[in-house]
Amino acid sequence: MSTRKNKKVAIDLALLLPSVLVILAISIPLLINPEASKIVVNQLLAWCTGTFGWLYLLAGISSFMFVGWLAFGPVGRIKLGGPDEQPEFSKLPWVSMLFCAGIGISICNWAFVEPLYFLSSPPMGIEANTTKAVEWAAMYPMFHWGVIPWAIYLMPALPIGYALYVRKVNVLRLSEACRGVLGNLVDGIVGKIIDIIVIFSIVGGVGTSLGLSVPLVSKLFQSMFGLQDSFGLQMVILAAWIAMISWSVYNGLNKGIQTLSNINAALALALLVFVLFASSTIFILNLWVNSFGLLVDNFFRIAFWTDPIAKSGFPQNWTIFYWAWWIAYAPMMGLFVARISRGRTVKDIIINGMLWGSFGCWAFFAIWGGYALNLDISGTLDLQTILSQQGIPATVVAVLQQLPASEVIIPLFTLLCFIFLATTVDSSAYMLAAVCTKEINGYQEPARWNRILWTLLLGLVGIGLLSMGGLKVVQTSTVLVALPMIPVLGIMSLSLLRWVKEDFSSELAPNVIANDASDNTPNSTQPSKTTRVQGVMDSPEINK
Repeated sequence: MSTRKNKKVAIDLALLLPSVLVILAISIPLLINPEASKIVVNQLLAWCTGTFGWLYLLAGISSFMFVGWLAFGPVGRIKLGGPDEQPEFSKLPWVSMLFCAGIGISICNWAFVEPLYFLSSPPMGIEANTTKAVEWAAMYPMFHWGVIPWAIYLMPALPIGYALYVRKVNVLRLSEACRGVLGNLVDGIVGKIIDIIVIFSIVGGVGTSLGLSVPLVSKLFQSMFGLQDSFGLQMVILAAWIAMISWSVYNGLNKGIQTLSNINAALALALLVFVLFASSTIFILNLWVNSFGLLVDNFFRIAFWTDPIAKSGFPQNWTIFYWAWWIAYAPMMGLFVARISRGRTVKDIIINGMLWGSFGCWAFFAIWGGYALNLDISGTLDLQTILSQQGIPATVVAVLQQLPASEVIIPLFTLLCFIFLATTVDSSAYMLAAVCTKEINGYQEPARWNRILWTLLLGLVGIGLLSMGGLKVVQTSTVLVALPMIPVLGIMSLSLLRWVKEDFSSELAPNVIANDASDNTPNSTQPSKTTRVQGVMDSPEINK
């Protein structure tokens, strides 16, 4: 194992150079002419959501039903690895890395303010600032940050993990996970196009997080140190972020990314518990339970809601944007989750990913969002006015200032923001570097300089989006890059099913057989011909 881990990895320049050129070609015009770029991207956003909104919604609900079918069907028993192979990471670090990579600082932005947006502009024709509006404002974020997003995240993880640990391929790319359908086409221009789309999707999704997050931390710095907001201050903050992220990706999965994720999870949990018990605890818990019931009642209604008659724009501005954001992040999450999930079954990955991912997000919105709603509806603080006049960062700071010991909580929250974004971007840079590596197996890491290069490129995209400013701009970048990923996710799903049918056709009923680890040759493109019933390691081998 150590030999394979330390083996020199070569960079695929045929993939790296076109990807870098595409990113530079998009980022540089944003920097040179931000005003003209803003007009163009806003027009593209309106066209894309108006024309393909239905497709994003169908992609979301289809992902949810597909991974549920996999988890509770025979495929769920397949292990990504041999029957005797234990998970590379224990449960808690694995969940921490999965959650921190998939959510990041975005939840620090939205947990406080998204319910306030829905309170003043509710969906379904509900009157603003009414009792019903409060209930729906508390519920809708649980939908936007719940089981469908995590299902989207896990969609590419399963075929990638299957290819990596069952078929034992030597590349970590989404194009390889399409081989079951596209065959040898993935070795040519078709495969390169898929991987460039993947790279562009990851960069666009992470750039969106950077574009939304740097202004928040800038506002927190202003609150703590009395500084004036400026583009220069935002660049200093971004530079500090890139330095932290560079350290993390330089040190790799175990020493860098896992360490930051564990610190992040502990700090986030501490702040959640503090807000819960330092505020209106009973109100928050009651609202959380009520919101869950409301979500169960209306889940499929809002999952398919396009608002074709009233055309309020709510699904386009919120649900479709969110589904596009998750789809844009899905390649990175698929690659990352597959890489850290060796030794786990398909069912284990799906159940734990969706359960802990959704519950973690719900806790943030229930506690932080519930606290913000209580401040507003009780008349303690007019947060809706602050949000409409001063924006998201100022609203978050205003909420934090109402907490006991705010002079301590605000610096801790700022630290959480730094680590949260770092865990997302370092995971992304790590996987981008892996995609651009010619041969790499599940035991190796991409070259350090390659990881650092992608960290710097992600920072460049963030600068371009920050120079343009505005939520619409970052929304557009996400919606556009996610669109070509939808058919790629479909191809990967079909590829997984075709592989499973080929490899385990005689064992699909009643029990799926876990792959035997007897053939550990890295260059093998087929699974072992001897298999073993999952969970019964000492049972007789069944020859296929």
